[in-house]
Amino acid sequence: MTLDRRNFIKLVGGASGLALAGCASQGPAVSAGSAAELMPKGTARRVVVVGGGYGGTIAAKYIRMLDPSIEVVLVERNKEFISCPFSNFYIAGLMNDMSSLTIRYDKLAANHGIKMVYAEVTAIDPAAKKVVTTQGTLAYDRLIVSPGIDFRTEEIEGYDAKTPEIFPHAWKAGPQSTLLRNQLQSMKDGGTVIISMPLTPYRCPPGPYERSCLIAHYLKKHKPKSKLILLDANPDVVSKKPLFTKAWSTYYKDNFQYIGGKKVTKVDVGAKLVSIEGIEDFKGDVINLIPAQRAGDIAVKAGLVGDDKKWCPVDAVSFQSTKHKDIHVIGDATALPSDGPPMPKSGYSANSQAKFCAQNVVNLMNGKEPVEFSGINVCYSAISDHESVSIASVFKVENGKIKSPATAISPADFSQAKMEHAYGESWLRNILTEMST
Repeated sequence: MTLDRRNFIKLVGGASGLALAGCASQGPAVSAGSAAELMPKGTARRVVVVGGGYGGTIAAKYIRMLDPSIEVVLVERNKEFISCPFSNFYIAGLMNDMSSLTIRYDKLAANHGIKMVYAEVTAIDPAAKKVVTTQGTLAYDRLIVSPGIDFRTEEIEGYDAKTPEIFPHAWKAGPQSTLLRNQLQSMKDGGTVIISMPLTPYRCPPGPYERSCLIAHYLKKHKPKSKLILLDANPDVVSKKPLFTKAWSTYYKDNFQYIGGKKVTKVDVGAKLVSIEGIEDFKGDVINLIPAQRAGDIAVKAGLVGDDKKWCPVDAVSFQSTKHKDIHVIGDATALPSDGPPMPKSGYSANSQAKFCAQNVVNLMNGKEPVEFSGINVCYSAISDHESVSIASVFKVENGKIKSPATAISPADFSQAKMEHAYGESWLRNILTEMST
């Protein structure tokens, strides 16, 4: 299928109501050296996409739909993708497994002629226009990097490679999700669960609050003598505050405690302690420690991040990196110039960004002007096993910056919560289908 400008806008508008945070991370901007060429580049123009999450899959798919003459190579280290959105349901025992959160790339590749490379990206050479992988090098005309997030664990004293095996973050769906789920199920009734969340910005702003609701729901049902403490490094609730605070006080007032302004700076896995800036300790039987975040490793090593070494500055229209020409960055890793509240780091955002990035990559490769970004972000958050709430925002470019002229939030009386729960489930099914076919 080849799309013209009019049909592209229609499809973006139609799919925007279906989209949802990608979990992908890859690894110095060094010379490709003598590494073997993995897939020799012929005369066809080529776009390489790094990362097969919510952003990368859609960017790869739309480039092929918009201009089938462009060769697209998608590099992803895993043969399956597991969605972070909705993984909180699995952690809290409301899903038996993660099969409904898991997709493969076979149909996507076959349906759109996308060439798959299952490998780890170890370097990007912007001067030579090459991506270095564990399987060899790939030459490109343009590169799209959708690397997701990694963690700034160096900011926490005592945190090492073994820490997440004791204090799981579960902020990348998969084994960490299973580990946290198993810890909760094994905990004795009467135990204490601690969730420690970082300062913004981080992946999925309402995610820790949703997790607190679902785990509190699990404890209320299965371990009624237990309690949950949410330690928020931010001074106050940063997303959907009136909705989450009402849920906590209405449903979980007997087993839940929220404490703002508590940034964890030290851990002791042996004693099962987290320390708040050296002045206060919290002890838990299960500790879900979510560290501060930054762009995925490969973005940092490739010099795509800003001076703070955290996020990737990009042009608000084309998503082209301000650090390296012909490289575009989308999804959680980006630092979009904004006028007002920034676009959330979410799967829905990544989906919207990927479609316009794809359009503009095709335009630039064909000597056309880029089109200005106009996107939507909708985020559903569960407050119980059968109720969800949402926030929706519109985003557009004004004077080179992303601005949100309109935002809507669910009614505070939860009158639509059951209906929105169904909407959220439908949203997940549709966006995973869009990514995998």
